[in-house]
Amino acid sequence: MTSDNKFPSINQLKYFVAVAKSLSFRRAAQALGISQPTLTTQVQSLEKNMNLSLFERNRSGTLLTPQGNTLLPLAEEVLRAGQRFNDTARELIDGTSTTYRLGVPPTLGPYLLPFVLPELHRRFSQLKFYVREEFPQQLEEGLLNGQYDLIISPSNHESSQFIVSELFTEPLKLVMPKDHALAGQEFVKPSDVQGEKVLTLEGHHHFHHQVQTICTQIGAQMYRDYEGTSLDTLRQMVVMGVGISFLPGLYVHSELHRPNELHVCELQNIPITRVQHLIWRNTAPGRVFFRELAQFFREIVAEKLASAVHVKNSPTRKI
Repeated sequence: MTSDNKFPSINQLKYFVAVAKSLSFRRAAQALGISQPTLTTQVQSLEKNMNLSLFERNRSGTLLTPQGNTLLPLAEEVLRAGQRFNDTARELIDGTSTTYRLGVPPTLGPYLLPFVLPELHRRFSQLKFYVREEFPQQLEEGLLNGQYDLIISPSNHESSQFIVSELFTEPLKLVMPKDHALAGQEFVKPSDVQGEKVLTLEGHHHFHHQVQTICTQIGAQMYRDYEGTSLDTLRQMVVMGVGISFLPGLYVHSELHRPNELHVCELQNIPITRVQHLIWRNTAPGRVFFRELAQFFREIVAEKLASAVHVKNSPTRKI
């Protein structure tokens, strides 16, 4: 065999298999719906490119050569693989049979996805997500460099490369120990919180900066000596009386299984919220499906988590 062989085309392999099965160029051409000269020319071209004789032609008919007999099952395997490739590609067109890389913040993912992903899997059994937690800035950087296909983030910094779809608005609840002087009130006056030590997460969390803004607004003191590494540690510090804090509504809904540990309330006349978005690149091949996916997210959240968050059927927008 020469070193400059050309790889057979799918059509050439299909013609080879058809002739091998019928052992007749005439019958194979009829089955394929092409002319016999065209079939003969293509098979001869295949043999020439491979420098092999696939068929033995004589007066009594057409026979497979030993070389042709060896290559036949391999050609059939290639054709089956090609068919599977086409079938899978058709399934992927609507985006429901793909594994997507989804990035979420650590203060959201564990308290949202257990309610959403099982329902998405029920609707689209072949849809899968590889989920990773990172901070919003890292999520956006990862989305830009292709590390993620989609991210959920409270941040929506302007970028001409992003499409942003609002999913829901999540309240931030004020929490304090059960024996705190303000415990028992459903709404706490902002003036009553002035001078209180407010605990928050470490500075690389988007949540940290939001709590900092709240404290500045109401005149409370953000306690920097003890910053939580997670929402769980933050809650435990509040339980132990280190200070008061704000916790996301989904965390309160999912994790406060022992409500006697903390008192949960809100600031009077100051609704404190964060908005979560589904974000993807505006050049992403799956962008049409991602718009539908955002709507599915909203529908599921509205059905499963209506008591914890507010869903607005917000139009998707480019930023």
